[in-house]
Amino acid sequence: MKLKPFLTVRFGVALRVATAAAFAAALGGCGGSAPLFTGDGRATTQVQCPAAGPWETCLQNARGICQGDFDVIKQSSDNGMRNLLFACRAK
Repeated sequence: MKLKPFLTVRFGVALRVATAAAFAAALGGCGGSAPLFTGDGRATTQVQCPAAGPWETCLQNARGICQGDFDVIKQSSDNGMRNLLFACRAK
C-alpha cells in the first residue's frame, strides 16, 4: 500500500474546506433576497444606483435591460445606494 504524501492530503482537505466556505458564503447572500419571480411568473431583476443621483438613473437602467416597459416591484435606499427591483413587461 502506497501512502499519500502529507502535503497532498493537507492540500486536499484545505481545498474541500475552502470550497465549502465559498458555497456557504454564496448561500448566505440569498437569505433576505428578493423573490426571483413575480406572481405571474416573470423574472425579477435588481439594479443599484448611487443614492446621490436621481431615481431616473435606475429607471433608465431597468428600461435598457428590459428594452422597453417594466413594472417596479420595490424601491429602496440603503447605505448610499438606491435599489430597484423590477420585472420586464411582455412585448
